[in-house]
Amino acid sequence: MIFRFDDPWLLLLLGAVPLLAWWYVGRARDRRGALLHPNVEGLRRAGRGEGLWVRHLPAALRGLALACIIVALARPQTGVTGENVVAEGIDIILALDVSSSMLAEDLTPNRLEAAKAVATEFAEGRSNDRIGLVIFAGKAFTQAPLTLDHSVVGSLLGELEVGMIEDGTAIGMGLATAVKRLQVSEAASKVVVLLTDGRNNRGEIDPITAAHAAQALGVRVYTVGAGSRGMARVPVADRFGGRRYVTTQVDVDEPALRATAEATGGRYYRATDRESLEAIYREIDELETTEIQVENFTRYGERFALPLLAGLALLLVEVVLARTRLRTLP
Repeated sequence: MIFRFDDPWLLLLLGAVPLLAWWYVGRARDRRGALLHPNVEGLRRAGRGEGLWVRHLPAALRGLALACIIVALARPQTGVTGENVVAEGIDIILALDVSSSMLAEDLTPNRLEAAKAVATEFAEGRSNDRIGLVIFAGKAFTQAPLTLDHSVVGSLLGELEVGMIEDGTAIGMGLATAVKRLQVSEAASKVVVLLTDGRNNRGEIDPITAAHAAQALGVRVYTVGAGSRGMARVPVADRFGGRRYVTTQVDVDEPALRATAEATGGRYYRATDRESLEAIYREIDELETTEIQVENFTRYGERFALPLLAGLALLLVEVVLARTRLRTLP
């Protein structure tokens, strides 16, 4: 809480109050009665009673009323300080591979579940940014357009499953779809975070062509290769409708993913476990910082009414006393 006077120079008038008091006291001392009496000593002693101060009460009330009115004229104000936060947000599309190989369990509990959890946490931490979601396997689809409602993005991420799209790995189509969602964006910074565990084997657009389109539109692409190095255990359905595990070679096309990212000014990362995946998204979060401007302000409210009412009340009391109990006979 801040207190101030909008016209503080008027407070100089308060200096007149003690001058008027001094003048009143001097005037009272110089006043002489005109009553002729052979012996006035008894009257003097009678004038020293406890009620003598009462006759000075009207003058004191007038002085206090004047001080209150001067304070009111100086316009006392109280202010509350706050701030306006202006954020220049970033538009980010999360492009996520949902092909069957994402069920590999080299990331805990598997690649897809790990990617969903880390992407959800990433989205929730970008409160000033619009987030969108694109998924791809044999084809690519937009699951969520750019939105500030990150709870929707988190809900859609949680519902992702392998088998939603015909199998395959159309990385180029996934990136092209994400770039298309950013085509009409007016954000100062536009970003795609693409995660996959394989190499492009489907779709009409290859990753490098999609990267060139992203570069032309000012879109920066971060690519993440998910999967350990070597072999990984993957669950597959058997002929009886059950599930069995097979061990397959991890086949992340790192050269293509690196070239795709570097063509747009982005970076390529390799996530070999859950912890490294979390570290990658934290690093991307730090690289893509939102510019925030803070404008401080103070909102003032007028508080002259209280001293003004007090001054008027004191004048009213003085008038009432002067007309009743302290009435002076002519």
